[in-house]
Amino acid sequence: MAATTILLLLVISTTAATAADLSVYHNVHPPSPSPLESIISLARADDARLLFLSSKATASPGVTSAPVASGQAPPSYVVRAGLGTPVQQTLLALDTSADATWAHCAPCDTCPAGSRFIPASSSSYASLPCASDWCPLFNGQPCPSNQAANAAALPACAFSKPFADASFQASLGSDTLRLGRDAIANFAFGCVGAVTGPTTNLPKQGLLGLGRGPMSLLSQTGSRYSGVFSYCLPSYKSYYFSGSLRLGAAGQPRNARYTPLLSSPHRPSLYYVNVTGLSVGRAWVKVPAGAFAFDPATGAGTVVDSGTVITRWTAPVYAALREEFRRQVGAPSGYTSLGAFDTCFDTDEVAAGGAPAVTLHMDGGVDLTLPMENTLIHSSSTPLACLAMAEAPQNVNSVVNVIANLQQQNVRVVVDVANSRVGFAREPCN
Repeated sequence: MAATTILLLLVISTTAATAADLSVYHNVHPPSPSPLESIISLARADDARLLFLSSKATASPGVTSAPVASGQAPPSYVVRAGLGTPVQQTLLALDTSADATWAHCAPCDTCPAGSRFIPASSSSYASLPCASDWCPLFNGQPCPSNQAANAAALPACAFSKPFADASFQASLGSDTLRLGRDAIANFAFGCVGAVTGPTTNLPKQGLLGLGRGPMSLLSQTGSRYSGVFSYCLPSYKSYYFSGSLRLGAAGQPRNARYTPLLSSPHRPSLYYVNVTGLSVGRAWVKVPAGAFAFDPATGAGTVVDSGTVITRWTAPVYAALREEFRRQVGAPSGYTSLGAFDTCFDTDEVAAGGAPAVTLHMDGGVDLTLPMENTLIHSSSTPLACLAMAEAPQNVNSVVNVIANLQQQNVRVVVDVANSRVGFAREPCN
């Protein structure tokens, strides 16, 4: 698929919640010939994303919203933010499974093509030394032993980080981060100065860490947002669309249904929920006993992730889901595979309404019935549709189920760390 270029128009409106509510509308050029082909192209980077998830180790009463729009590669959505003084606009990939925020900084000859944050042009930028308390949190290099006593001469905290099929080298700094109307002073983030490997799946300008670790946005802002944020992701198939990232407890949907948020010391940054079962139409999917079991020691269980494109189920869960879905659809010519999807069928052979809904059942009585556009992905050029889920790749993500962004579209996901819960509410973002 041709590279996607995002043109953005920033629109500021005021809501009844007495705080900024920003929306971003964008135009994708060239438009995808088919939503199905677009999703298949984006999902090619999911394997690297799933490996990232598997390897995870160790205020104001008003509403603050930041813009969300679809990006080019996982993490697939970006928020418009500002860095520095005077402010430099940047697009940061929204990532609920990463803690550290980082941006490509000038100079960087090996960073992806696009704008760079220029630390030298910001009067509020400060380089953080190797002796900074932040440095070990970012896995930064320790100070040279012969310079430990000379604070003025200490080098900047330097760290490296793998991302997808590349890696980058960065120095740690702090500056003012602007999200909506909020200005967050002395925000610690990585300033990327070099990238090794292909940059195809690397966010073009940077990443906003919305995980649970001490470097994340929630942790660095303390009580400002009360440990709460939510996001609503627009559909990939919309030509013009908007979404939002809402920070803080105020303005969150009252109709959200909440399930307990679980914690795993094996992968402490991730947002785990306890899935108790799946149903297709009115039939419960017959999965092996313990297939959804949460195990904090191994990291097994189910995570909600904004950066993975297609929901992946472990092998026994997906096999049972696929069998029940195919049984109910009953496509006369059978099923074919396309990209990551293995349950594609001719829609001309299946009566309208023949595709059943898929429901995710979770602790707390939460039954998340997926909209049909989150269950089936259609080709616009042929009478073909595919079940928009897949099996987790072998030897990559064998114990973790991932509820991905394709299944979250037009659903507001509320993460409430303070009260250890995750909520879901239907909301049109298109």
